[in-house]
Amino acid sequence: MVKRLKLATRGFGAEPGRPDVSALAAWIAEHRGRTADIVTYLLDQSLAPQVSAGIGIPCAGGKFYDRRIRDCLHGVCDGRITDELGLDPAPVIEDAAGIVVQKKGAWCALTAPHDLDINDRYYLDEDEHKDAIHSIYTDLMRTMRDTGVAGHVLIAESMDEREVQALARKNVFFFQSAPTRQDLAVLLERQRQVAITKEMLPTLFELKGEYDFSRIILIDPDRGSVHLALAHLDPDQISAGGYCKRDCGEYWNNLVASAVYER
Repeated sequence: MVKRLKLATRGFGAEPGRPDVSALAAWIAEHRGRTADIVTYLLDQSLAPQVSAGIGIPCAGGKFYDRRIRDCLHGVCDGRITDELGLDPAPVIEDAAGIVVQKKGAWCALTAPHDLDINDRYYLDEDEHKDAIHSIYTDLMRTMRDTGVAGHVLIAESMDEREVQALARKNVFFFQSAPTRQDLAVLLERQRQVAITKEMLPTLFELKGEYDFSRIILIDPDRGSVHLALAHLDPDQISAGGYCKRDCGEYWNNLVASAVYER
C-alpha cells in the first residue's frame, strides 16, 4: 500500500502589504496597550498565517522590515550614510519580543545588507563601508536572538560573495527567490542548506559534484519537483519552503498541502 508522508516545512518571510483602515483598527483594538506601529502590524500579519497553517519553522518579517532597520541606524540621513554607523537596538528588541510571544522558535527575515538601499557618503571606501554595515547587521541579529528569535533569513536579489562570507552561519540563512547558477555557487561555498525553485533543481544537482549540501528547501514545490529531489536526496534532506507575496493565509495552507511524497 502506498503511503503519503510529509516533508518538513519552513517559511522565509512574507510581504503582507498595507492594511485597510478597518483591519488595522481592529488589530489595534485587539492589542490595546501595546507599543506598536505599522511595522509591528506587518510583522504580526507575516507570521500569523504561518502559525495557523502549521509551518514547521515559521519566519516573521520580509523586505518591509527595511524601514525598521533604517530607523534603528545612527549616522544615516535621507538614505545616505553621513557619519559613523551605530545601532539603537530598542525597536528591534521590542519586535523580537513580540515575535517570540506569537511563536517560540520563529525566525525573522530581513533584507540583505547590500540591498538595503543606503548610499555611502561617509566612509568613501568600499571595504570599510561593507565592514561597517556587516557589523551593524551582526549586532542587530544578535540582539534579536538574545531576545528569543531563533535565527534570521537574509533576503537578497543577488548574492554578494563578501557578504555571504561575513554573515552566513547556522542561524543566518541567505535566501534568494530566483537564484542563478553563479548565485548558487556563491551560496554553496558557505551555506550547506539552500532554498531552490523547481526550475533550478537540475542546475543545483549539476553542482553537487563541486559542493556539499546537507539539505534543500524546495520553494513552492509540486509533485514533479518533489519526485526529482527524491531521486537525488533522502526525504529527511528535503523541506518545502515558501515566501509569500500575496494572499498569505491560503498560500501557507497550500504549501503544507504540497509538502508530501509517496512511499
